Amino acid sequence: MTAMYVMHDALRRELEQLAKATARHDDDPRTVLRTAVGWELFKKSLHVHHTAEDDALWPALRETLAERPDDLALLEAMEAEHTAVEEVIAAIDAALADPDAVRDRLGDLVDSLATGLNGHLRHEEDQTLPLIQAVATPQQWAHFGQVHGQRIGPDAPRLIPWLLDGAGEQSVAVMLAPLPEPARAAYAAQWQPTYAALDRWGTGA
Repeated sequence: MTAMYVMHDALRRELEQLAKATARHDDDPRTVLRTAVGWELFKKSLHVHHTAEDDALWPALRETLAERPDDLALLEAMEAEHTAVEEVIAAIDAALADPDAVRDRLGDLVDSLATGLNGHLRHEEDQTLPLIQAVATPQQWAHFGQVHGQRIGPDAPRLIPWLLDGAGEQSVAVMLAPLPEPARAAYAAQWQPTYAALDRWGTGA
């Protein structure tokens, strides 16, 4: 479950940065967020993670849990929560694209995103991850990881350093271990330094 918890930690980290970016008073947060690399990395990573679960993990578990209606209902709840989060993200993007949108509207939407996504992550950690550990086969878990990795694909030089930002040494080692040696070398020499130099949320830091 290391990969799951590393992803969840990264999403929580970026929700905090998103809240700070949209609470700024020295600039219009709509302008900041519209051009923020951090917003694009957050959306891409979340979309990869959720669609990989929806397409590669939940369907496999449904077959295993066919005679367990309560557990099937939990998987349905996971998908519904994914959809709700995606709808809020779409609403945020719509507000950013609308020059006449009320400034406070963005703050309300970001609050809704933080509430919804944090609630979903807690729900998944408290109920769904223990279920996965109990019933998922190694083949099902490996397939999910393969699909997840394929969807990161050419964005790996940006998304892997984003994912590992702030992670502990052991977690970083676990996450990098499946990569081929050239990719691990590129992470250390190029990907991570390039990511570290990004001004993700327009703070200048």
